[in-house]
Amino acid sequence: MEIVIERCAALDVHKDTVVACVRVPDPPAGRQQVIETFRTTTPGLLALRDWLAAYQVTLVGMEATGVYWKPVYYVLEEAFTCQLVNARHSRQLPGRKTDVADAAWLCQLLEHGMVRASFVPPKPIRELRNLTRYRTAQIEERTREAQRLDKVLQDAGIKLSSVASNVLGVSGRAMLQALVEGTRDPAVLAELAKGALRKKLPQLRAALLGRFGAHHALLVGTILAKLDFLDEAIAALSAEIEVAIRPFAAEVELLRTIPGVDRRIAEGMVAEIGVDMTRFGAADRLASWTGMCPGNHESAGKRARGTTRKGSKWLRSYLRQAAKAAGGSKGTYLAAQYTRLRGRRGPAKATVAVGHSIIVAMYYMLERRQPYHDLGPDYFLRRHTREHHARRLARQLQALGYKVTLEPAEAAA
Repeated sequence: MEIVIERCAALDVHKDTVVACVRVPDPPAGRQQVIETFRTTTPGLLALRDWLAAYQVTLVGMEATGVYWKPVYYVLEEAFTCQLVNARHSRQLPGRKTDVADAAWLCQLLEHGMVRASFVPPKPIRELRNLTRYRTAQIEERTREAQRLDKVLQDAGIKLSSVASNVLGVSGRAMLQALVEGTRDPAVLAELAKGALRKKLPQLRAALLGRFGAHHALLVGTILAKLDFLDEAIAALSAEIEVAIRPFAAEVELLRTIPGVDRRIAEGMVAEIGVDMTRFGAADRLASWTGMCPGNHESAGKRARGTTRKGSKWLRSYLRQAAKAAGGSKGTYLAAQYTRLRGRRGPAKATVAVGHSIIVAMYYMLERRQPYHDLGPDYFLRRHTREHHARRLARQLQALGYKVTLEPAEAAA
């Protein structure tokens, strides 16, 4: 087989060690293969970098092993061209599963150009990604804590969530704090209501009469303190993200023109895919990498139903949120697409389809630096002729058991 890369190296990365295999030209013997093991501490990685430089390596490949590849990649990317490889694309042959064999096999694949590089964003995008992902994790944790709070209140017979739409609003927090501090009289607690909630005082008195004990007070107080901490953490992270996102402010504003995409989702999308679309090459490749596209499974000329491929859980989460928000918008193409597919395929597949439309639109918007152009809610009617639309409606009526005859209105008159 043709050798594409003359001087290449492959790394089998683990938590504490990294096995490195180098393959370089050796005129008398053809090819020379050398294998060494290094520690993954910073001194060990610097020694690995010097060792690779001594062999004049031009390409270094490694599998994406958890998070352990990151410090190795970051140390070596300054001196070499590094290539992150999907482990599914370089599976070991049966009966050859050792660290040394893994490194040697990957190195052979590299020198013949038989593996594709995974997307690794540049350093500014990586730093922004760390911030947005951690903020998302804290927002999800806050949601879980709010759900735990309602479970504790239900256990105590306090039905505040049945009356107040926001238990953690100003009125709700005042009532909960009073419960923690020892107040049990439902009439006194109900008087803490403010604004429109005061119209529901009789319902509040009934909802606040329960079996709220000392252990409930401890749990609710702890949950409220944690919610306050999470609010502060989310605010601090958002402030730092606002600073880190400034170089990409124009791209964020472009993405916000898509229905369903708010500022937080736009920031997360930029952090996940970056702003340079040449790395993906085409919109369908980006959608496939994201995991928001139909599966492709064909055999003997027949296409089987395929599932979506695995993608970044963070990216898919942003797209699902945007798709559901777009599906509830008014007078937009995405809302029409969601409604049309939800009736035929269900809400889950409709969400994936709208998410696919959003990521494709993002690709072209970032590539062309143009805002979103909505096709309109009647696009699916306009793309076909009146006759085609009439035949489709007739088929639907026939499926319901009706006999349909299509006749132009002029002829009927």
